Parts: sequence; C-alpha cells; structure tokens
Amino acid sequence: MNINDFDYDLPENLIAQTPLENRSDSKLMLLNKNSGEVNHDKFYNIINYLNKGDVLVLNDTKVIPARLIGEKIDTHAHIELLLLNDLGNDEWECLSKPQKRLHLDTIISFGDGLLKASVTKILNDGIVHVKLIYQGILMEILDKLGTMPLPPYIHEKLKDKDRYQTVYAKNLGSAAAPTAGLHFTKELLEALENKGVIIKYVTLHVGLGTFRPVMEENVLDHKMHSEFYIMNEDTANTLNLAKEEHRKIYAVGTTSCRTLETIASKNNGKFIATSGNTDIFIYPGYEFRGIDGLITNFHLPKSTLVMLVSALAGRENILNAYKIAIMNNYRFFSFGDAMFIR
Repeated sequence: MNINDFDYDLPENLIAQTPLENRSDSKLMLLNKNSGEVNHDKFYNIINYLNKGDVLVLNDTKVIPARLIGEKIDTHAHIELLLLNDLGNDEWECLSKPQKRLHLDTIISFGDGLLKASVTKILNDGIVHVKLIYQGILMEILDKLGTMPLPPYIHEKLKDKDRYQTVYAKNLGSAAAPTAGLHFTKELLEALENKGVIIKYVTLHVGLGTFRPVMEENVLDHKMHSEFYIMNEDTANTLNLAKEEHRKIYAVGTTSCRTLETIASKNNGKFIATSGNTDIFIYPGYEFRGIDGLITNFHLPKSTLVMLVSALAGRENILNAYKIAIMNNYRFFSFGDAMFIR
C-alpha cells in the first residue's frame, strides 16, 4: 500500500481556523459505508440518524495546556516543549523544538523558574524525556504557563480555550482534543439520551500520533505511537449486551474507535474492563470487531486517520466523499465539519 493512495488536494481556505459559534451548527455528511452514497445535513440533526438502543461511545479525555515556551538556564536559548505522556514521578515524554539545543541534564526554565524541566533522555524525531521540577500542583502551574497545543495547520489564536475541549471532557491527559466530539452540546447529548440512545465513555489520551505524519512510502512500514486508554466495567457490559442483541455501536472519533477495536480485537470481539497502551494501526484490509459506524471529522491527506476511515468505508468511497465535501465547501480538520459513516 503506497502512501500516495491516500492523498487528495485540499484548498487551503477549507482548513477551519476557528470553531463555529455554535458547536452543533457544523455540516454533517452521511456516508453509506457499503454503497458509498453521500447525503448532507446539519450536525444538530444527528439525532435523526440514531435509534433507540444504539450505543454511542465518546472519549472523555481532557486536553492539558501542554505547550510550554521557556529558555535554557545556561544559554537563554528559547525552547518549546509539548508534554505528551505522563511517565510517572513527574517524568514526561515531550516533543521538543529545537531538539539539537538539548543535551542530557539540560535545564529549561518556564515562567521565571515557576516550572523547570531537566532533560533525562534524548530520543529520535524531537522526542525527549524530562523531569519536571516545581512547587505546588502541576495542573495549576500549567494553567498559568501553558497554552493549548493546537495543531500546526491552525494559525488563528484560540479566543476561548474551552472550545478545544469537548463538553464532556473529564480525564486530564491529552496533547490534542478528540475533535469529532467538539460538535456535541450538552443539550444535544441530553436529547439523544431522551430518545433512548445509550451514551457511554472510554478514555484515550491523545498523544504524538496526532502530530506525526506518515513518512514512509509503504504504509505498512509506518509505526504508530503508543497512547494510553481505559474502559470501565459499565461501558464493557453495555457494549457486550448491545452486541448480543444486535444493536449498533457507534464510535465518536477515531480515538474512541481505536480504543474499542484494540479491546475487541484482543478479546475475540468482546469488551472487558481494562487499561493499557495501544499502538493499533487500522488501514484497509482490517476487520472491524468493535464498531458498526463512526462519527468523525475530515482528516489530513496521507494521514493514518484517512487510512482508518478508508478501512471502514473503502478507500474509493472515502476519496469520493472528500471530493464531494470540497465541492460543497465543507470545513476540514480539527475545527471543521463532521462525517457519519454508517
């Protein structure tokens, strides 16, 4: 499989730079995963396409203000760190820029020393491990010093940092938002539950995979970065019952999808209460064991996420749907419009 098989031309003006004023006003493309048929609606009408007894699974991770800009204590050179994974004991895996300025035991200061980071390990592709040094509560310090780690294709400043969080975000730990969930309002979730749609949550802390393009020409040579996930017993039991009763399971976002598929593929199509790290890579030819459909955004060309949706709906169907989206001025990527593959 060649990376160019998952490429498409996107006019730059269709990359959404800011969120819509009302979350659920975004466009909704409906894609039949078998026939490739495409229809159009508004996201607030998603309720019309979900039935009583369907299970909607959302990722309740919460983005931390993980982007830090500081300086080396010895040379005052500017360094940027993006906190990716909490390794425990105040040690973090980070994406650094520029990495070439960092050495073992380099100390970086943020906010006039309110937070310091000592480099403990240097890996490839900008990745370093650091030990954080501070007094008090780390998340309070990050609220003061850090900024939301918006993807590099967003150039506008985010006026309200809560707009890069889902309304149900709860468990701190992500370096990026699970953006398919940004379309939901509390009122829409309540209306879905009133209709009889069952809403359950998993947690997957979004990490480096979001920021890393596929560099290999042969897709199969790409190595996914590992991300931490949790499924509780209530969610597992609800999903197993839905499967037994042949009710539909829909993932909201590729992160929820990857969590469900990780667990189902390890347990013969069943769900269990579990946690761990997943580096599951879903591309065409993959047999889905956990989900029946997916609510998702429109993804970057040549990305692992385009490959994932191509695995679910077929590469030609996806590329055709993306072509139609461009013709109809859909907004793309994190703050863009939505697609429901079913």
